[in-house]
Amino acid sequence: MSAETLTKKPPARDRLLAAADELFYAEGVHTVGIDRVIERAGVAKASLYSTFGNKEGLVKAYLEGRHERRRARLLEGLARYADPRERLLGVFDVMADVIDQPTFRGCAFYNASAESPTGGPVQDVCDTTRAWTRGLFTELARDAGVPDPEALTEQLMLLYDGAMVGARMDRAPGKAAAARAVAEVLVDAAMSSSVRS
Repeated sequence: MSAETLTKKPPARDRLLAAADELFYAEGVHTVGIDRVIERAGVAKASLYSTFGNKEGLVKAYLEGRHERRRARLLEGLARYADPRERLLGVFDVMADVIDQPTFRGCAFYNASAESPTGGPVQDVCDTTRAWTRGLFTELARDAGVPDPEALTEQLMLLYDGAMVGARMDRAPGKAAAARAVAEVLVDAAMSSSVRS
Protein backbone atom coordinates (compact mmCIF):
# COMPACT_ATOMS: atom_id res chain seq x y z
CA MET A 1 0.00 0.00 0.00
CA SER A 2 1.47 3.35 -1.03
CA ALA A 3 1.82 6.38 1.21
CA GLU A 4 -0.56 8.20 -1.14
CA THR A 5 -3.28 5.60 -0.49
CA LEU A 6 -2.79 5.88 3.28
CA THR A 7 -3.10 9.68 3.30
CA LYS A 8 -6.00 9.97 0.83
CA LYS A 9 -8.70 12.21 2.28
CA PRO A 10 -12.37 11.24 2.26
CA PRO A 11 -14.42 12.87 -0.52
CA ALA A 12 -15.39 16.53 -0.04
CA ARG A 13 -19.05 15.54 0.45
CA ASP A 14 -18.16 13.26 3.37
CA ARG A 15 -15.90 15.88 4.95
CA LEU A 16 -18.59 18.56 4.64
CA LEU A 17 -21.19 16.28 6.22
CA ALA A 18 -18.85 15.31 9.06
CA ALA A 19 -18.05 18.96 9.77
CA ALA A 20 -21.72 19.94 9.55
CA ASP A 21 -22.74 17.09 11.84
CA GLU A 22 -20.24 18.12 14.48
CA LEU A 23 -20.83 21.87 14.33
CA PHE A 24 -24.58 21.99 13.67
CA TYR A 25 -25.32 19.52 16.45
CA ALA A 26 -23.04 21.20 18.99
CA GLU A 27 -23.92 24.82 18.23
CA GLY A 28 -27.08 24.98 16.11
CA VAL A 29 -27.76 25.26 12.40
CA HIS A 30 -28.21 29.03 12.40
CA THR A 31 -25.36 29.84 14.77
CA VAL A 32 -22.79 28.09 12.59
CA GLY A 33 -21.89 29.96 9.43
CA ILE A 34 -21.11 28.18 6.21
CA ASP A 35 -17.52 29.44 6.29
CA ARG A 36 -16.87 27.57 9.55
CA VAL A 37 -18.18 24.33 8.05
CA ILE A 38 -16.02 24.81 4.95
CA GLU A 39 -12.95 25.58 7.08
CA ARG A 40 -13.53 22.55 9.34
CA ALA A 41 -14.05 20.30 6.32
CA GLY A 42 -10.96 21.65 4.58
CA VAL A 43 -12.70 22.10 1.23
CA ALA A 44 -13.25 24.94 -1.20
CA LYS A 45 -16.47 26.93 -0.99
CA ALA A 46 -17.31 25.77 -4.52
CA SER A 47 -17.39 22.16 -3.24
CA LEU A 48 -20.22 22.98 -0.87
CA TYR A 49 -22.28 24.75 -3.50
CA SER A 50 -21.70 22.14 -6.21
CA THR A 51 -22.57 19.31 -3.79
CA PHE A 52 -25.44 20.73 -1.71
CA GLY A 53 -26.52 23.88 -3.55
CA ASN A 54 -26.58 26.07 -0.45
CA LYS A 55 -26.52 25.94 3.34
CA GLU A 56 -30.14 24.75 3.51
CA GLY A 57 -29.20 21.81 1.28
CA LEU A 58 -26.33 20.97 3.63
CA VAL A 59 -28.59 21.20 6.70
CA LYS A 60 -31.10 18.90 4.98
CA ALA A 61 -28.37 16.35 4.18
CA TYR A 62 -27.05 16.59 7.76
CA LEU A 63 -30.52 15.84 9.14
CA GLU A 64 -31.11 13.01 6.66
CA GLY A 65 -27.87 11.41 7.85
CA ARG A 66 -28.95 11.81 11.47
CA HIS A 67 -32.30 10.23 10.65
CA GLU A 68 -30.68 7.21 9.00
CA ARG A 69 -28.30 6.67 11.92
CA ARG A 70 -31.12 7.07 14.44
CA ARG A 71 -33.37 4.67 12.55
CA ALA A 72 -30.59 2.08 12.30
CA ARG A 73 -29.69 2.48 16.00
CA LEU A 74 -33.31 2.01 17.08
CA LEU A 75 -33.95 -1.01 14.85
CA GLU A 76 -30.68 -2.63 15.87
CA GLY A 77 -31.35 -1.96 19.55
CA LEU A 78 -34.89 -3.32 19.37
CA ALA A 79 -33.67 -6.53 17.71
CA ARG A 80 -32.38 -7.69 21.11
CA TYR A 81 -35.96 -8.04 22.42
CA ALA A 82 -38.04 -11.10 21.55
CA ASP A 83 -41.18 -10.17 23.49
CA PRO A 84 -43.42 -7.60 21.69
CA ARG A 85 -44.18 -5.70 24.92
CA GLU A 86 -40.49 -5.42 25.73
CA ARG A 87 -39.73 -4.27 22.19
CA LEU A 88 -42.24 -1.45 22.63
CA LEU A 89 -40.69 -0.41 25.93
CA GLY A 90 -37.23 -0.99 24.51
CA VAL A 91 -37.49 2.25 22.53
CA PHE A 92 -36.79 4.04 25.81
CA ASP A 93 -33.83 1.76 26.57
CA VAL A 94 -32.28 2.58 23.19
CA MET A 95 -32.99 6.26 23.85
CA ALA A 96 -31.09 6.02 27.15
CA ASP A 97 -27.96 4.91 25.30
CA VAL A 98 -27.94 8.31 23.56
CA ILE A 99 -29.39 10.84 25.98
CA ASP A 100 -27.44 9.67 28.99
CA GLN A 101 -24.16 10.55 27.24
CA PRO A 102 -22.39 13.74 28.36
CA THR A 103 -22.20 14.86 24.70
CA PHE A 104 -26.01 14.86 24.32
CA ARG A 105 -27.20 18.30 23.20
CA GLY A 106 -30.84 17.53 22.59
CA CYS A 107 -32.64 16.14 19.60
CA ALA A 108 -31.10 17.38 16.34
CA PHE A 109 -34.56 17.43 14.75
CA TYR A 110 -36.26 19.40 17.52
CA ASN A 111 -33.37 21.85 17.48
CA ALA A 112 -33.33 22.32 13.71
CA SER A 113 -37.11 22.57 13.53
CA ALA A 114 -37.12 25.29 16.19
CA GLU A 115 -34.48 27.24 14.26
CA SER A 116 -36.07 26.91 10.82
CA PRO A 117 -39.08 28.56 9.27
CA THR A 118 -42.19 26.46 8.81
CA GLY A 119 -42.14 24.65 5.50
CA GLY A 120 -39.14 23.96 3.31
CA PRO A 121 -36.67 21.10 3.10
CA VAL A 122 -35.46 21.24 6.71
CA GLN A 123 -38.99 21.02 8.08
CA ASP A 124 -39.74 18.21 5.61
CA VAL A 125 -36.89 16.09 6.99
CA CYS A 126 -37.97 16.80 10.58
CA ASP A 127 -41.56 15.86 9.72
CA THR A 128 -40.41 12.65 8.01
CA THR A 129 -38.38 11.67 11.05
CA ARG A 130 -41.27 12.37 13.39
CA ALA A 131 -43.67 10.38 11.22
CA TRP A 132 -41.23 7.48 11.22
CA THR A 133 -41.00 7.52 15.03
CA ARG A 134 -44.78 7.69 15.33
CA GLY A 135 -45.11 4.80 12.86
CA LEU A 136 -42.59 2.74 14.82
CA PHE A 137 -44.50 3.19 18.08
CA THR A 138 -47.78 2.32 16.34
CA GLU A 139 -46.34 -0.81 14.74
CA LEU A 140 -44.78 -1.97 18.01
CA ALA A 141 -48.02 -1.29 19.92
CA ARG A 142 -49.98 -3.25 17.32
CA ASP A 143 -47.50 -6.14 17.56
CA ALA A 144 -47.93 -6.12 21.35
CA GLY A 145 -51.68 -6.56 20.95
CA VAL A 146 -52.75 -3.09 22.04
CA PRO A 147 -56.36 -2.60 20.82
CA ASP A 148 -55.93 1.13 20.08
CA PRO A 149 -52.28 1.48 19.05
CA GLU A 150 -52.72 5.04 17.74
CA ALA A 151 -53.98 6.31 21.11
CA LEU A 152 -51.08 4.67 22.95
CA THR A 153 -48.66 6.05 20.36
CA GLU A 154 -49.75 9.61 21.14
CA GLN A 155 -49.07 9.03 24.84
CA LEU A 156 -45.70 7.42 24.17
CA MET A 157 -44.69 10.22 21.80
CA LEU A 158 -45.32 12.73 24.61
CA LEU A 159 -43.10 10.69 26.94
CA TYR A 160 -40.44 10.37 24.26
CA ASP A 161 -40.47 14.12 23.62
CA GLY A 162 -40.43 14.90 27.33
CA ALA A 163 -37.46 12.63 28.00
CA MET A 164 -35.50 14.20 25.13
CA VAL A 165 -36.20 17.75 26.22
CA GLY A 166 -35.78 17.00 29.94
CA ALA A 167 -32.41 15.34 29.36
CA ARG A 168 -31.18 18.39 27.46
CA MET A 169 -32.61 21.01 29.81
CA ASP A 170 -31.68 19.30 33.08
CA ARG A 171 -28.36 17.92 31.80
CA ALA A 172 -28.92 14.87 33.94
CA PRO A 173 -29.09 11.18 33.04
CA GLY A 174 -32.04 9.00 33.88
CA LYS A 175 -34.80 10.72 31.89
CA ALA A 176 -35.22 7.77 29.52
CA ALA A 177 -35.47 5.36 32.47
CA ALA A 178 -38.12 7.56 34.09
CA ALA A 179 -40.03 7.76 30.80
CA ARG A 180 -39.78 3.98 30.41
CA ALA A 181 -41.30 3.47 33.88
CA VAL A 182 -44.29 5.64 32.95
CA ALA A 183 -44.52 3.96 29.53
CA GLU A 184 -44.71 0.58 31.25
CA VAL A 185 -47.79 1.70 33.19
CA LEU A 186 -49.42 3.06 30.02
CA VAL A 187 -48.60 -0.03 27.96
CA ASP A 188 -49.90 -2.41 30.64
CA ALA A 189 -53.10 -0.38 31.00
CA ALA A 190 -53.61 -0.36 27.24
CA MET A 191 -52.95 -4.10 26.99
CA SER A 192 -55.26 -4.91 29.92
CA SER A 193 -58.07 -2.95 28.28
CA SER A 194 -58.06 -5.54 25.49
CA VAL A 195 -58.42 -8.30 28.09
CA ARG A 196 -61.42 -6.53 29.67
CA SER A 197 -63.12 -5.93 26.30
